Amino acid sequence: MAEGLRERKKRQTRQHISDVATGLFLERGFDAVTMAEIAEAADVSVNTVYNYFPAKEDLFFDRSKGIVDRLPRYVRGRDKGESAAAAVLRELHREVEEVAPSIGLIDGYAGFMRVVLEAQALRSRLWAIQQEVVESLERTLREETGAVDGDPLPALMAGQLAWLQSTLMGWIGGEMVKGRKAVEVSREALVLLDGMEELLSEKALNYAVRAAE
Repeated sequence: MAEGLRERKKRQTRQHISDVATGLFLERGFDAVTMAEIAEAADVSVNTVYNYFPAKEDLFFDRSKGIVDRLPRYVRGRDKGESAAAAVLRELHREVEEVAPSIGLIDGYAGFMRVVLEAQALRSRLWAIQQEVVESLERTLREETGAVDGDPLPALMAGQLAWLQSTLMGWIGGEMVKGRKAVEVSREALVLLDGMEELLSEKALNYAVRAAE
């Protein structure tokens, strides 16, 4: 369905506020910027900012939904005969090989990470987002495998698959903060991914294989 005029304007306003806020955070740091200053710089009311972003952390992590949905999407889209872990590893490899900005492989990401490292509120929110990833992935694995209530395997597997993503992105962020080029970091990230795959057990690597119908 085509996007209506009202929806497009709302999306554009939201993106404009987010872009303005990100610029201020990168320039002055997260804690030094107030919601009122963001509203003034974006030429909107403070209430408008809060309507789109209930908390200042939401402005910084405005794309967190994409992070939370990523692994469940990979699992749901796995090929016939492919396990959940294999699908996640395949997609993470693809993103690293493509030097994808979505996992932090973009020149300039260092500034973003420095803001996070300097603000306790952002580090706490990032931890909360990582927990959302695990919970969302567990629900997906339960649905995909038909696991009964009380079966611990979906939760255990969700933790391991989420570990792949969080460890990879954490390492990439750390390397980018050092001022390295994204292309250089991507090559080493592939080696890291291979090393993490070797740490997974055969049971984990063969969990939730999609039936070849």
